[in-house]
Amino acid sequence: MTDLKGVYPYLVTPIDEQGEIKTEVLGRLCDDLINKGVHGLTPLGSTGEFAYLDQQQRLKVVTTTIEAANKRVPVIAGVASTSTNQAVKEARTYENLGADGILAVLEAYFPVDDEGIASYFEAIADAVTIPVVLYTNPQFQRSDLSLAVIERLSKHPNIGYIKDASSNTGRLLSIINRCGENIKIFAASAHIPASVMMIGGVGWMAGPACLIPKESVELYNLCQQNNWPAAMELQKKLWRINEVFAQFNLAACVKSGLELQGYDVGAPIKPTARLNDGQIKQIDVVLKDIQS
Repeated sequence: MTDLKGVYPYLVTPIDEQGEIKTEVLGRLCDDLINKGVHGLTPLGSTGEFAYLDQQQRLKVVTTTIEAANKRVPVIAGVASTSTNQAVKEARTYENLGADGILAVLEAYFPVDDEGIASYFEAIADAVTIPVVLYTNPQFQRSDLSLAVIERLSKHPNIGYIKDASSNTGRLLSIINRCGENIKIFAASAHIPASVMMIGGVGWMAGPACLIPKESVELYNLCQQNNWPAAMELQKKLWRINEVFAQFNLAACVKSGLELQGYDVGAPIKPTARLNDGQIKQIDVVLKDIQS
């Protein structure tokens, strides 16, 4: 089974006003990110605006990413649904296309109890032979994964990772203490990646890595070398981009940043609005400072 670790940018979904996926733009972005050293790619994460895409659009995003990666790095495809059956269908489809792992997200309209939450993720893991990464983001999910559910799921042979976007680093320690070696932690942009690496994390999955891939990989390498003074100096510099992004919509921020870098990714999907000129200027200033 693929060993997942390192920097996995959450890819944006380049899309035009008619809803057509800009496959050439996405393919170029994937290729450039790989050439800059990222360890994997994650289509259909939060930054990919999965909640606003239909099934055919999602399929095209995953297919394009897998083809662009061409087995150079793992592709961890996002699967999200309010329906267990639909999530299982998506996971199987993406594995058959050549995905190397599944990022599993539970969407919910009505509240779901712990048994229902656990059975949703277990059904996805039962349906595939590739690794499953649990994704929890209490800020946006109606039904979060409790520590008890995470501990139960960590015992499934196909569930070996969790990306936690709670921003609660103590929660990560609780997961590590409960689950031990059964589950490995990926940080989100809501966390300070170097801090997560210090307590045993294996990397991070986050949208901002699309904009600063080389710097993100450098930070990961410093952490792997246990060069914590240098890692924290770089982390403090990179954290400025998180501070700006925390003020606005994440997908809109990453898309604006990529437009500044020459990628015609298009606007965020409506009803999400484009950033205004002043907001884009803030992103431009921070990116130029980081990359100077």
